[in-house]
Amino acid sequence: MTPSVSTSAGVSPNPSVSPSPSASPAPSSFVVALDVGGTSMKGGLVSESGVVLLSERRPTPRAEGPEAVVAAISDFISHLAASGDGTPAGVGLAVPGLVSDNAALYAANLGWRDVPASSFTTLDTPVLLGHDVRTGGLAESILGAGRGLSDFLFLPIGTGIAGASIIRGEPYGGSSGWAGEIGHTPVFPDGEQCACGQFGCLETYASAASVGRRYSQRAGIEDVKAEQVVSSDDPIAVEVWDEAVEALSLALATYTLLLDPTVIVLGGGLAEAGPALFDPVRTRLVKRLAFREAPPLVPAALGVDAGMLGAALLGWRAADRPELGPGWTVDVRSAPVVS
Repeated sequence: MTPSVSTSAGVSPNPSVSPSPSASPAPSSFVVALDVGGTSMKGGLVSESGVVLLSERRPTPRAEGPEAVVAAISDFISHLAASGDGTPAGVGLAVPGLVSDNAALYAANLGWRDVPASSFTTLDTPVLLGHDVRTGGLAESILGAGRGLSDFLFLPIGTGIAGASIIRGEPYGGSSGWAGEIGHTPVFPDGEQCACGQFGCLETYASAASVGRRYSQRAGIEDVKAEQVVSSDDPIAVEVWDEAVEALSLALATYTLLLDPTVIVLGGGLAEAGPALFDPVRTRLVKRLAFREAPPLVPAALGVDAGMLGAALLGWRAADRPELGPGWTVDVRSAPVVS
């Protein structure tokens, strides 16, 4: 049975703040932040000054069904809260799928529908939910590569592709929460069918999973990773990668003409390809925008920590402290792990 659940809704490139024994929070001087992915969950405790007091990962029990995932989230939040000194001021939770401020409406990869925010925790503390990519975009906007910019696109390229349109400093969710699904923009309308049912979607050609899959299908070799394709001079690998770059340049040109971003921030696992991704996409984007300059392409600053840090910002907003964040300098790497 599907649970009934409701929804709610960078770091400095040279971070300097590290947790210390004296940084333990007084009661209600920290929030619980949790970023839920299809494979794993990353949680932490974050203070008013942006100190990441504790950090921990747990697997997401997706194979056990949506009820088990909701229960695992609740248990993780309780565990983190109990590890702090006092009661958390709020809880920020980043989840995939269609999300509102007070409910997780739908997530295909986790199987839930209409889960209220209150179902994710037994704590008597305010909770705010956010879409995982938009929450990561919020963190990049306030703490990372988009710091100081009012309008940009945050595009993490991983197993799938979704974007966060940052407009006037805030992620834009659209009229019903579906904004940012750039991965399902048809770049080749007569192309391959996507898992979503459409044809020629960007995600079908340019996600890390699709790059590996498309090479494997053509070469007859199983379990090939995207990074292997990117670094290979095999003609099939070159062709697959060229098609991924072409798809990305088409989608980014369309986005640029529609919303005129100051910069485009590329993140996710595929962005770790560095110049092998950025250089050809930049070149093709420039050629496609015949009458205007292309926006700069820059790497994300927060990496895998963007979602958890964005969730911390949501937690402080839940606690009615929306002014917190812009002055933070966070070093997640020095945060101790919860035992």
